[in-house]
Amino acid sequence: MLAEMIERLLDRHLDEAAQAKARNGEWLPELWAEVEEMGLPLALLTEEQGGFGLSFAEAGEALRLLGKHAMPLPVAETMAANQLLANAGLPLAEGAAGLARGDHLTVTQGTLKGTLERVAWGENLDCLALAVGDTLYRVPRSGWSLAEAGTALNFHPRPALAIDWTVDASAPLPYCPLAAGATVRAFQIAGALEACLDLTLEHTATRVQFGKPLQKNQVVQHELAKLAGELACTTAAADLAGEALARGDLRGVAAGSLRAREAAGNGAAIATQMHGAIGFTREHRLHLYTTALWTWRDEFGGQVMWAKLLGQAALEAGEAGYWPMVTEL
Repeated sequence: MLAEMIERLLDRHLDEAAQAKARNGEWLPELWAEVEEMGLPLALLTEEQGGFGLSFAEAGEALRLLGKHAMPLPVAETMAANQLLANAGLPLAEGAAGLARGDHLTVTQGTLKGTLERVAWGENLDCLALAVGDTLYRVPRSGWSLAEAGTALNFHPRPALAIDWTVDASAPLPYCPLAAGATVRAFQIAGALEACLDLTLEHTATRVQFGKPLQKNQVVQHELAKLAGELACTTAAADLAGEALARGDLRGVAAGSLRAREAAGNGAAIATQMHGAIGFTREHRLHLYTTALWTWRDEFGGQVMWAKLLGQAALEAGEAGYWPMVTEL
């Protein structure tokens, strides 16, 4: 039922005009109001915490739908931030929220200071769930200013924020916010790849060259099969990351997130190639998903951080422990 509600909401409010506004850096207040009214920012919380009490599969499906529709607003980030804040016993966000780690930030005489790079929709957030070391801070909007404007590859705002805040809301960190962010991005990548596959199947079935649809060419069929394979792998990888996050297993998050990020690049390349020149244009819907895939692939640790974590775990396991480590993921 939740999936159907999300589909109807996004079909109703997230049209081409809304996507164009978001890509020009404009906040979409009507869409956000509908998102809040539906309760999506609290979807990952338990019923005791005031949330939906979703099963693992239901939560994953909701996040996949956000990716499938290329949701431009930070809904997934807010869902993850509220879950982290709730688990830490801190007040929830009263609007959109960001999720970040800033171990380079300093706390001096009770004041948190430093700069956070590339925070999604940073100027439009109500608060940040910000980890520094082993502490989670709930930084309100009054606690930062714009340090430098910036945009992501999907053209959405990613400004740098100058944090200068007198600490009044902190708690021990329940789990790493980068792991939470990487997990929701894995689910979003799965959704975006599904949209890429649908668009590519439609294009290759209707586009005719040399007297037959592109889809009738064997080499095109091979590429479509590869794209479907990347989607299947990402769906399984996102589930792996979600299950690992729930049990506090960073290696599982790393493995799932890393495979999803690899698929994001591979899938975007195949979809673009199958569309030809039109796939590069802003006039075609494909670019909503390929640019989102490139953006999400590089956030919340990127490929390098998670590859290093997984590689270090493999080295520490040694020759005798490597295969048991893999099978435990």
